[in-house]
Amino acid sequence: MTLHFVAKDPETNGDHCPTIWFDDVAQEFVIQGWKADAGLEAKCLESGPIPESEAVVRLPARMAEALKEVLDVAARTAVR
Repeated sequence: MTLHFVAKDPETNGDHCPTIWFDDVAQEFVIQGWKADAGLEAKCLESGPIPESEAVVRLPARMAEALKEVLDVAARTAVR
C-alpha cells in the first residue's frame, strides 16, 4: 500500500486533527475525522443502517480544498 498524505485540518494544533490520505493500492480515501454524536448519527440512520464496520465522521468545511486535492491524487494514481 502506498498511502499518500494529503492534508490535516489547517486550524488545529497538531492534536486531534482531521486528516485525509489516499491509498493508491486499495483505491480508497482514508479519512480521520471527529466522531459523530448521537444526534448526527440518528439523522444519518434515516438514510439507512450504519454497519458495525463503518463509522460516521465529521470534517470541517475549511477542508474543502483538501478534499479537492485528494480527488486529484486519486485521479493521478487510479488504476484503469
